[in-house]
Amino acid sequence: MEKRYFLVSLIFLIFFAISFLTNILGSINPNVSDSFNLTGTMTGLLPFSFFIAYALMSIPSGMIVQRFGERKSLTGAWILAFAGSLLFSLRPVFPVFLFSLFLIGSGMAMLQVALFPLLRVTGGERHFAFNNLIVQLVFGLASFISPFVYSWLVTNLASGNKNGIFNIISGGVPEQMPWVSMYLLFVLISILLVIVVASVRFPSVTRKEDEIVGPWKTHADLFRRGVVIFFFFGIFSYVALEQGIANWISEFLRTYHGLVPETRGAATVGLFWGMMTVGCIPGLFLLRIIDSKIVLRIFTFSAFLILGITLFGNRQTALIGFPALGFCLSVMYGIIFSLALNSIERFHGSFSGILCTAIAGGAVFSLLIGKLKDMIGLRPGMLVLYIPLIYVLIVSYKAKPLIQNATIKNNINT
Repeated sequence: MEKRYFLVSLIFLIFFAISFLTNILGSINPNVSDSFNLTGTMTGLLPFSFFIAYALMSIPSGMIVQRFGERKSLTGAWILAFAGSLLFSLRPVFPVFLFSLFLIGSGMAMLQVALFPLLRVTGGERHFAFNNLIVQLVFGLASFISPFVYSWLVTNLASGNKNGIFNIISGGVPEQMPWVSMYLLFVLISILLVIVVASVRFPSVTRKEDEIVGPWKTHADLFRRGVVIFFFFGIFSYVALEQGIANWISEFLRTYHGLVPETRGAATVGLFWGMMTVGCIPGLFLLRIIDSKIVLRIFTFSAFLILGITLFGNRQTALIGFPALGFCLSVMYGIIFSLALNSIERFHGSFSGILCTAIAGGAVFSLLIGKLKDMIGLRPGMLVLYIPLIYVLIVSYKAKPLIQNATIKNNINT
């Protein structure tokens, strides 16, 4: 029993680390842009390099995990993250940074593919839904904390603090690029988790029939189905919204409201992710009393209104609006994913891999916003986010799941 709790806690810790590494880009983008004199398009290549790894690696990762097992796959994933972080720490130039982000993204994709079946087996099937909720809370907590850690590191290094740990760190980062210190921290996190994961014995995972990742032919056959394509673009649109907002918050606040990225910008990014966690609580309550499509519709209409107010309002409106958008986005991913899996009868493992591939939406729209920033400005460029928002709204009307979410009303009726 004690070992089971230890393993579940370790899985939560790994999810925390994934989120800590994944969602820092929105905070550091302005600093990266300044350090390398980047255009908006080149800045957009940063999240593109990271999230395109999900598009290329999600399906192969499922096959790798089934072939080599969870422990070897988790170890290999953290080695990739370690290699990417170390490579950039040793050679902090723009082309190396892009390649490093791809390596880290590949590791994160493999980790997520391996961890969910492992959590189901380790924590027990009866507790899987509860543990899954904890994962979402852990994810949100790490995304909330990481911008503040970045702010703490950068402001201390920039001010010339040579006390304790800052004396060690300052010798390993360029003087004019204190933000590189985050990747030294990622090196430490990755190597520690390589050691921990490699030394732990995980239980063997026997996948249910619908969890097995099928061959390439199965994926190709699924992609010929309209419902699969429909939900592929549903996840694509959600991640486009999430990353399109998160990756440009800090730069938007600097450009239009004169706020410092290392402090107010980073804090607002942290609050955006924090409110995504908070939004899960009323979202869970609403899902118990009304249909999930209606919940999705309510939150999407709210995002429609708040996005416009945030982009065209004053400074205070923006500081409130971006975290409020995080609240609106909080239920979207879970609802779209569940609607998708409940809309086909079988091959859920392969379909999940296809849906994870759609995380590439974060790559495409972040890059598109950067290109539009160069052409017409960041504020009008971010209006492109209404395109994926409209698609999510369409999903809330057009989805026809074979199984509806359980509510108090239909539980009573059955």
